[in-house]
Amino acid sequence: MAALRSNGRLPEPEVIANFLDGNSYSKGKLDEAFRALRLDKPYPKHAKAGPSHFKAEDIELLIQEFELTRPQAEKELAEADGDVAKALQHLIAAS
Repeated sequence: MAALRSNGRLPEPEVIANFLDGNSYSKGKLDEAFRALRLDKPYPKHAKAGPSHFKAEDIELLIQEFELTRPQAEKELAEADGDVAKALQHLIAAS
């Protein structure tokens, strides 16, 4: 329970905004809602990308020459069964 003031009453909540219809947002209620929604839950852990089974030189070639991201370059190599020549031909034909 919140701390009592010296006169025995609970402290008034800090009001952030008052609306014409009589409703208001108080800081304490917003803090409680935020804590319940986000702070009390553990943050999800991001999956780490494992090492690629493709050659680093092949991946870098596709990234540099076609301005692909690493996952895109790995996908192209996977579709070409790891053959960089087939991946290059596919990328050239697609552009």
